[in-house]
Amino acid sequence: MSIGRDGVTGLILLAISLFLLFKSFQLPSLPIVPVGPGFYPAIVLSFMAAGSALLVLQDLMKHRQAAAAAAADTPPRNYRLVVIAFAIVGAYVVLLPLLGFRLATLLFVGALQAALGRPRTARQWTVLAAIALGTTILSYFIFERYLLVLLPRGAWTGF
Repeated sequence: MSIGRDGVTGLILLAISLFLLFKSFQLPSLPIVPVGPGFYPAIVLSFMAAGSALLVLQDLMKHRQAAAAAAADTPPRNYRLVVIAFAIVGAYVVLLPLLGFRLATLLFVGALQAALGRPRTARQWTVLAAIALGTTILSYFIFERYLLVLLPRGAWTGF
């Protein structure tokens, strides 16, 4: 049975998390405080170990399925789409301070959606615009209004 990159990564992370988990139990406990300094690291490292083990299992199952379907052709890699996506992200980074968060994010989400799956009908374009607008509004209200994070205003728009 073969193991891939994800499985190797999972094994490395599992070893690291188990080693650190063992070390967290060796931290001295404080007599006054019922929860010692190793309590929260032990929780986080336990979740990390469990996630790492799941990654290894997932990789093993993926390779087992891939071996069974070895005769099936794989689709060609689309490097052009990767370059386009990086260009869109780069444009977003450049436009963010110029247009502001709301307008730049609206354009970014819409452009990335269109690049990933070009809409063919008016209904698909409407759905794309609604998703881009909804994502922008939702993220604005969550971060700016609820979490009180100051989002960039545009130098060109003031918006």
